[in-house]
Order: sequence, then structure tokens, then C-alpha cells
Amino acid sequence: MVLPLYLIFYFIAVSVSKESCDSPLVSALPQSAFTSSSELSNSHGPGFAKLNRRDGAGGWSPLNSNKYQWLEIKLEQRTEITAIATQGRYGSSDWLTRYLLMFSDTGHNWRPYRQEDSIGAFSGNSNADSVVMYKLQQPVIAQYIRILPLHWNPNGRIGLRLEAYGCQYKSDVVSFDGSAHLLFRPDPSVSLADRDVLSMNFKTLLNSGMLVHMEEHSGHSFTLELFRGKLLLQLRKGRGSSADFHPLVSLGSLLDDQHWHHIRVERIRGLVNFTVDKNTQQFQLPESWSHSEINEYLCLSQGNVSFTCTESIDVPVTFASPGSFLALPWVSGGESASVCLQFRTWNRAGLLMTFDLQHNKAVLAVYVKMISLMPVILPDPHACSLSLSTGASLNDGQWHSLELAVRRGRLAVTLDRTDSSTASTSFPVAPDSQLFLGGKSGSGCRNPFSVFQGCMRLIRTDGALVDLIRVQQMLFGNFSDLQMDMCGIVDRCSPSRCEHGGRCSQSWSTFHCNCSATGYSGATCHSSIYEASCEAYKHKGNTSGFYYIDMDGSGPIKPQLIYCNMSDKAWMVIQHNNTELTKLKASSGINQHLAHFNYSADAEQIQAIITQAEYCEQELSYHCKKSRLLNTPDGAPFSWWVGRSGEAHMYWGGAVPGSQQCACGLQENCVHPEHFCNCDADSKELNDSGLLSHKEHLPVRALAVGDINRSGSEAAYRVGPLQCYGDNNFWNAAYFNKETSYLHFPTFHGELSADISFLFKTSSSSGVFLENLGIKDFIRIELSSPTQVLFSFDVGNGPLEVKVETASALNDERWHHVRAERNVKEASLYVDHHPSAVQKAPADGHIHLQLNSQLFVGTASRQKGFLGCIRSLKLNGKTLDLEERAEITPGVTPGCPGHCSSYGDLCQNHGSCVEDHSGFTCDCSLSPFTGTFCHKDVSAFFKPGTSVTYTFKEPYKLNRNVSAQSSSIYSDLTLRGENVSLSFRTSQAPALLLYVSSYYREFLAILLNRNGHLDVKYKLQHNRDAEVFRASGRNLANGQLHRVSVQRLGETLNLIETQTQLFLIAESGEVDPEIARLNALGFTGCLSVVQFNSISPLKAALLYPDTSPVIVTGPLSESSCGSSLPTNPYAAETTHSLAVNAINSDSALIGGVIAVVIFVSLAALAVMARFLYRRKETFQPQEPKAEKTDDSPETPFNTDPNSQSIISDNQKEYFI
Repeated sequence: MVLPLYLIFYFIAVSVSKESCDSPLVSALPQSAFTSSSELSNSHGPGFAKLNRRDGAGGWSPLNSNKYQWLEIKLEQRTEITAIATQGRYGSSDWLTRYLLMFSDTGHNWRPYRQEDSIGAFSGNSNADSVVMYKLQQPVIAQYIRILPLHWNPNGRIGLRLEAYGCQYKSDVVSFDGSAHLLFRPDPSVSLADRDVLSMNFKTLLNSGMLVHMEEHSGHSFTLELFRGKLLLQLRKGRGSSADFHPLVSLGSLLDDQHWHHIRVERIRGLVNFTVDKNTQQFQLPESWSHSEINEYLCLSQGNVSFTCTESIDVPVTFASPGSFLALPWVSGGESASVCLQFRTWNRAGLLMTFDLQHNKAVLAVYVKMISLMPVILPDPHACSLSLSTGASLNDGQWHSLELAVRRGRLAVTLDRTDSSTASTSFPVAPDSQLFLGGKSGSGCRNPFSVFQGCMRLIRTDGALVDLIRVQQMLFGNFSDLQMDMCGIVDRCSPSRCEHGGRCSQSWSTFHCNCSATGYSGATCHSSIYEASCEAYKHKGNTSGFYYIDMDGSGPIKPQLIYCNMSDKAWMVIQHNNTELTKLKASSGINQHLAHFNYSADAEQIQAIITQAEYCEQELSYHCKKSRLLNTPDGAPFSWWVGRSGEAHMYWGGAVPGSQQCACGLQENCVHPEHFCNCDADSKELNDSGLLSHKEHLPVRALAVGDINRSGSEAAYRVGPLQCYGDNNFWNAAYFNKETSYLHFPTFHGELSADISFLFKTSSSSGVFLENLGIKDFIRIELSSPTQVLFSFDVGNGPLEVKVETASALNDERWHHVRAERNVKEASLYVDHHPSAVQKAPADGHIHLQLNSQLFVGTASRQKGFLGCIRSLKLNGKTLDLEERAEITPGVTPGCPGHCSSYGDLCQNHGSCVEDHSGFTCDCSLSPFTGTFCHKDVSAFFKPGTSVTYTFKEPYKLNRNVSAQSSSIYSDLTLRGENVSLSFRTSQAPALLLYVSSYYREFLAILLNRNGHLDVKYKLQHNRDAEVFRASGRNLANGQLHRVSVQRLGETLNLIETQTQLFLIAESGEVDPEIARLNALGFTGCLSVVQFNSISPLKAALLYPDTSPVIVTGPLSESSCGSSLPTNPYAAETTHSLAVNAINSDSALIGGVIAVVIFVSLAALAVMARFLYRRKETFQPQEPKAEKTDDSPETPFNTDPNSQSIISDNQKEYFI
């Protein structure tokens, strides 16, 4: 939008060109320009308060040294003030140590100068003669200066000499009263510029009104409007009721305070900077407005115009503390009385006024509660009766008028001249002798209400305006802890310190941020509650699913819901609007098909994902019949795709960028060698498919498909989702091998909000992780002891420390997570999952952290350096590249191995942790489970006729025809122990669940008898009868999920029942008659998590049938039937003991005890059987294998039946 605003600029504000603005303003003034609240003597008068002067008593001192004293200076004219300097009274012990600086144009309605939003006080002197000067960050335009002492030398009195510095300020002034306007018509011959500026100052007592309206002949308009004390910048397209309004931005607050406020609107092409006072917002104009020319006319407000500024003198008073009150004498006027005033506040509740009632021991109290106004009659100190209420939303910071009128027994309350309520009383309601405003109630009652904190003005009693200047001079009434002739209300929500869309609310002294539904937490909604990648979620033990990903933590990029596919890699899957195969047919008149893809994440999020990822890919496939693709080798491509930057690419999936080839061209295996794509052969049905993996080009934003208009042409394309794995930031690490080593980075800029997070591991007892210094400010995080992390900083209020103590030592060479945050409200520190520590910021302290040195990871100061590893160091959401800097830094090496010590516990069900350069993986080869963390059960549903046979490979090949002598040699080879576990879900009884046998007809069987009870039947010598142990007296053939575990080691048999899954095992050949009968029945049900020592036969049959010694008979496929329900953590536990007959030493039977433990859950009865038995024959070990096997199809399946690598005496088979 082109705004020819130069006319306004010259008219409204004339900036005087000057080389400097630091001339003394006070020293040349006459004594009559100085006034004060009081003086100790004539020689201590205000006229002697000039810097470095020794006249009189050497400076100003008031009669009494208290917080109600003040010194005022009237400058010659309105002046730009840039600095202030103070000095104590010459040759004395009298000086100020802390004071407020106030400004005014009229000598009334003072405004305090704030160095920062929360800092109103200046630090003063430490002796009588030294000069302390402050340069004002924002120059002030005023004619009056007032100093209010806050603290002074405790061994002396208030004493002051001062000087102000600045220069003359001149500007043209125009005043409006609401009934006219100024109109400007720009010169149409002036060429339009790319940059326009509107600059002006204004002040007003009204909270709403039009300031500037600009319009062009077509109806486009620009409006700058004051609404409820805030400035609104709006665009409007069109006229009348059909106009299209575009509210662009709102800025500023409480601008109806009769003080000057600065506005600046700067347009640079389509970018606009909008400034109100010292706050600036930047925004982009809508595209439709970028070339609009508003050059018809410009209107400045409305009203009768005068070129002078008439000052309206109102004297407000501020009730700043719980002890603030104003007591006014009351002269009875008979049966009628009235009190009128205006007030503004942020608090939801507060006592406005009270007074004793005539002829009655009662008090009338008017208070704000729950954003409405309520008068209450207090007959006695312990009772209260509600008379009436009126108004709403009274704690919005706006001025509200209140009128309380009493006439002939009727009480009327009118709010904002419109809301009115009345009530009758049974006794006269008239003030007795005093009216109390603010926190103190009448003498007859204790105050049961919250005190009022806010401002009042225009106080009238019985229609007469109360002279608050006389009150200030203590000539009328009484008061305590009031700020006279000023309204000290501050809008702490403008600008809002709540980040990421947090909703700001406030009281008089503080603000609060509501972070609900933002995805962020903390006092200012600064820190993200989500992880930055799927990799981070994986290392917290999460499995596949949808997760919110916040790529830059506390940065500006919004969290996004993304699917994480947790396999061996943590894949981030970003879907778009068309991932299915899309078919195209020849159509006359259509030469090209163009498809656009809209992703579930926006462009900024996708770019961050790709940049942070280790690897990304996207499938691109094309199926064709008489439809050429890239028209290779020399023709112009018929199809292409558009990447992230909007550039068209002429290579296909599987090929390299710029090659104009498909995957088959790169691999030299196309159908026709003269072409670089299969589809370019222009013949039968073919396809070209592959993966795009050049990160700078991804994702595919659009696809153009040509050559589809010929007769018989058919084509289909598919663009898969964008998939990325790895997190370069998460594993970015450095190892510090010397205490004197450090890495340095640019200065950390976290003035108002700073968060720092990282992981560390060390064996050292202490050391500084990082620090950044300023002239006085600093920030540091360190390990101060093996069990304490310390976060310390200084923003100008003195050093503050936040500590977290841990029960266990942190120097255990395991990864520990640290997160520190500092904002304008508080500082917090988190270490792992230990309770956090929080330190509140001072209520009126400095809030800006000002650093100027480099940021050191480790330390370059005299502090003890850090020995160990630091990883994933983030400052305000940005990751520092430790590895890149470590490459060129002595004493520091990139990377840091040893992740299994911290993350190995994530590998479940006997899975083993395997180190990787960037993280770890879980090896599930020795576990019957699979999945990222060996957490996913492997299940199948069996029907009669389905079986799985697993054959162990033995080092000795046995022959059934060998002699008894030779076979006795092998009979001494036996397993030292077995560990068998299995799960089941069935409604069949009887049923054989598990059967293990050897050549010598020795066996172990787990079965359900005809009553559904679990039995364990075993035979350990062929010349002995089988033994049967009853594991449970409950019916387990109930369709619920159960788990059984059997272990043999030594002479004891234990059976434990718990919830999980089982399966059926049978044997061919000569078997026990009962086993044979059950086997003939077959098994119907679910089997899962089958394991014999380190062998998982069901897992081998389902997942690795080609590389495992398994034979599958009948239909078999993987199922989820074995998924278990969560166990009730408060389930009852019952234990049974069974005695087993002792066996002599030459017997093969087991001596010992059978223990049965039953856990009853809400979901199902779970059973676990566990027995230990030992053969009489000798045990002969075999050397363990040197290498462990991987749980992958490429690695031959482990055929050793013993996890300790012990061989068996006979060949065994599992039949499932």
C-alpha cells in the first residue's frame, strides 16, 4: 500500500536537527522555579538544590524525612530531557539512596519514569559529594520535573542537589474537541514512494476516538483509532455495509492518561512497522493491499480545531498498597447525601469506600467483587447483608464512574451513568462524620474485604469536588501511603509477556499467563511440553503412534501432530492430501495433468524437520502404458515435479539430482537400454519407481504429468508421504577431556526469556557446564557437587541461585537431563525427574539480562571446568553445534559414546542394548518379542491341523541303530537347565499346550485337563513313570489370556501363575498315551511369546521362516490375539505349597517343593508355572560362542537351545 504521508509528517511532528541534546537545564533557573513539599529552614530551601552548588546549607532538605516529601522544578518551556544527575547536600550526611523521577506538562497529573517496565526507582548516592548520572533510555518531553525520595542515608536526612540535561523541544500542536476535523489532499503530481512514514504525538482524557482516517477514491481506507485506551490499526476495502474490514494490529494501553504518546507507522513496500511509545509490532500487508494507492484525502480526527493545547487539570490519587486509604471529613446534610468518584483497577475485588451511619451502629461499605459493584450494610462486625449490586467487568483498567446517593431511606448506586440499582433500608443511611476511601473501614467494624488497589479521581461529596492538592499538603483530611497527583496503574499485559498465544490476565501488582491449549508451560508459556523429534520420543520409551513435535522448543515454530514409526529407526511421517495411486486416462484437449500436494505440516515446520533429520525420503512412482515420462535420452521431459523451493526437477525417484533419469537409468537395467526410464520405451505396461532422498529438494509440492492425450494412453502416479529419521540435534555431543578446555559461541541473547537445556554425563564431582558474562549481569549452570546442580544469574538485582538436590549421585557416567529457564516472573531448574526448584523474581526489579561476552561451554573463567560429555545443548530452542566447534578445539572431541548405560533399560523382555554412534538399538534375537524395544509380542491363532516343528542342530549326529554302549556315551550329554515360557488364550479343554521330548522318551508337557486346570507332566528317565503336578485349581480354558513359565535348575519345582499367553506343542512318533490322545484333538486358540532358553520357535516361524530350522504345517499367520490387557496393580496374591516325595540319589526324579502363586486381575486369571529339575547324569559344557546373533532376517537364526550355550544329549523337536 502506498501512503503519501509526508504532508502529515511535517505538519504533526517537526524533528529539530541537532548534534547533541545534553545541555544543563537546571543550573541557570531562578530560585522561583524550585518548589518543595517542605524545607528544614530557609537555607535548606529548594532553590539551593543545584548540582555542585554550596549556597545556603548546600542543598535541599525537607522539614521531615519521610516518603511524602518531594522537590519540583519548572523548566522554562517544554523540553526534551535525556539525563538526570543527583548529589547529596554539601558537607553533610544527607543524601538519597533511592528516588522516583516524575514528569508533567502542567505541574499536575505526574507520570513516573520507568527504566524498565517494572523498574520505577533510581539508585541514588553513597555520599554527599559524588555525582550519580543516569542517561534516560527513552527521552522525555515535559516542562516539570519532580523528585520523590524513597530511601536516604539512615544516619542522616533527605538531602539533594540535582541537574537535568536535554535540549529545547518545539512542535506544532493542534487540538480537537470532537465536532470537526482537518483535511489534507496530497498533491497528485508527486510520485509515489516505496517507503512512507506517519509520525505523531497525542494525548487525551477519553479512551476512544478516531485519530487518522485515509481514503482513496475507490473506497480503500486506512484507519488509526483509539478504542478503550488502545490504538487499533485497520484497513477497509470498499464502502458501506459491504466493506471488508481488516483489523491489522492493536498496540498500547491506558493511552487516555493525558500524557503524550508517540505513534509511528512506517511502510516499506508491503511490510509495516507500527510503533506506540517504545513498543513496535511488525506485520505484512494483505496481498490485495500491496499495490493500493490511498491518495485521495487524509483526515485527522474530528472536532473543533485550535492550534493550542488546552490542558485539563485532573488530580488523580493512587492506592498502591494494602495500607493505602484516604479519610475525608463529612458534614451532615440531613436525610440526603451523595458521593461521586471515578476509579480504575485490575483487581477483581477491593473495598472502594466505607462510612459509619448516623444514629446506627452500622457501616456502609461499597466494594468491587467478582467484577461487579456491591454496597453492603454491616450491622455489626460479624454480620453482613447484601443490599444491591450493579455493573460488570470493572477490573478492566478503564475509568468507571460511581455515584452513591442516599435520599429518604433509599440507597441508589449508579455506575458509568447507565447502570443503576436502588434499594430501601429500614433505617436512615447517611454518613456520620468521616468518609473512608480505600483499605481502611470505619471505626465500628473490621474490614472483611480485600483492599482496593487502583486509582481514583474527581471525588465529590454532596456535589463538591474534593481538593486533593490540599489533602496532599495535609490541610484537609487524612491519608496513608497514597501517591498523590498521579495514577500509577500499569498495564502488565501490554505488551503481553505471555508467549506462544498464552492468555494474559493481571492484578495490580503482577500478571498471570494461562498456557492451556498452547502446548507450552511455565510462568510465561515459554517452554514447550513436547519433544523435538520422534528420536527424542523413542528414547523416552515411546512406541509408534501420533505425537506432537515441536522442532524448535521455545522458538516460534508451532508444534505439529506427526506420526512416529518406531522401527529400528525413528521415522517421522508427514502425510499429504493424496498418497494413493492416482490413475489417469487419455482425454482429448488435456495435454497435462497438474497435481498439488498439501502437507499436514506447514512449510516452516517441514523445513525444520528436514534440516534437523539425518535422512529423508519420499517415494515417487509412475505406472504407464503408452505414456512417456522424461522422454529420455534427448527429448524434453513430459513430466516433472516441483520441490520445496518451487523449482522444477527433471529426475525421478531413485536417480540423482540433475540427471534427467529414473532409477533404472542409474542402475543401467532399463527395459530398453537406449532410454533412461522404463516408461520412455512407450510400449507395454511398465513403471518407474524409486525414492527421492536429496533433502534440499524435498518435499514434492507439485507434479506435472504429460503425454496422456494420445489414444490408448494410460498412466498412474503415486507420491508417498515424506519420511525422515534421525535427529542431528539430539545426538550432537562433545567430550571435554581437560578441565581447562571449553567451546565458545556468540553471545546468548535471552533478555526477557531464556531457556537452556542439555544432557550431560561425567565421573567428575563438580564443574561448570556453561556461562555467559556481561558487565554486571551473568548466567551460569554448573554441577556444584555430585548431588547438586546450580543455576545462577544476575540481571541487575544481585546474584540469584536456583538449586536442585538429588538423592543419588549425578557423576555416575549416565546421561542426565538439565533444563533451566529464566523469565520476568521466575527462574526454574529441572534435573531428570527430580522435583524442580523455582525462584521468584523481585516484584520491582530489573528484568533485562544484558550479556556481552562470548558464551562458553565449559568455562574460561577461574571456575572449575567440566570433564565429561555434553549433548543436545539448546538455548531458546536453537541447538548449538558442539561437534563442529569441537573439531577445531584442543581438549575437546566431537561425539560421545556410551548410550546403553542410560537407555539400556528401554530394551524389554531380555532384549539387549547395542551401542550406535547416534544412539542405540535393541537386539531382540534372544527374546521371543520383537519391535523397537523388544516390546511387541509375536502371536498366531492355531486351528486343528496347524503345527510348527523346530529342530535343534546338535554337534553329535545320533543314529537310532547304534549300540547301547555308544548311546550311553551321549546319554551323559544333557542340558544343565531349561527356561520355557509360553502364553495362550483358549476355550478348549482338555488341550495339550506344550510338549518337549528327547530320543529316550523323556519329556516335559504342559496341558489343560478336562476341567481346564493347568497340569505339568514330566518324565526324566525312560524307565520311570511320569510325574504330574497340578498348577492351578481354576479353569483356565476361559478365553482369557494366561502365561506359563517353566524353569529347571537344581532340585526345586516352582509354578507361578500370571497374565500373558501360551501355545501348543506335540511330538510325532511313540509318545505317552495321554499326550497322544490330547495331540490327536489338536489345538484351537491363540499362542504367543514362545521361548525355549534362547530359542523362539514361533517367532522364527512367523518372521524368519527362510533362515530358521522350522517346518510349518497348515495355515499360519501373525495375529494380535496375544495382546494382553493391563494388569491390576492392586490384585490379590495367593500362594500354595505342594510337597514332593524325596528321591534317593540313584533316581532321576526330582526332589524339592512345588509353589503355586496366583495373581487375580480385573482382566483375567494369569498363570505362570515354573519348575526346576535335575538329571542324575553328568553335565558337560561347551565353549560359548564369540558373537551374538542379530534379530534380523539376514542373520541365521540362533539354533542353540541354551542361553548359556550348553548342548543337549539328544536331538529334540518342537511341534506347534
